Amino acid sequence: MTTSRAAVLFLPAGVTFRGVSTRKLILTALLCGIAIVVAGGIKLFQVASEDTEVVVLALGTKSTLGDMTVSVESIEQTEEGTDVTVTMGGVQGADATEGWRMLAGGKVVGPSANGASGLSGRTACTVTSAGAGGPCVVRFPASEGTVTIAYLRAGGQSQWSAAP
Repeated sequence: MTTSRAAVLFLPAGVTFRGVSTRKLILTALLCGIAIVVAGGIKLFQVASEDTEVVVLALGTKSTLGDMTVSVESIEQTEEGTDVTVTMGGVQGADATEGWRMLAGGKVVGPSANGASGLSGRTACTVTSAGAGGPCVVRFPASEGTVTIAYLRAGGQSQWSAAP
């Protein structure tokens, strides 16, 4: 006497088991696989053809990120470093150098650790105020070429450049 499981393994070709043949199951699996491959190809084509637009603001243009309003007024490159004059306000007592980044020469860098030294009478950025703060300077390491300054806050980013 054979068990029902053993009997299923030894069915003759073309015999159906409970109304579904092996050929129909294989054909259904192949059709599902082809549908998955086609859907994946369509999605890959959609992603590859999307255009991403990067907005670079002109110097002096204000941007609001979260609860902070910022603007880059000027960028000055010297041997001591790259001095970026900014205005920012909206949050009382936040670290004014946090969130600033500079792209120059293919590298992204943060503000210099000794940013307050050697500014020759200009105010270094330290903390922000709730109102519109006056201009202050964020110093980055010395750089050459075109500089792009970015500010990141609350999941957003704004960028400024002096390049046309």
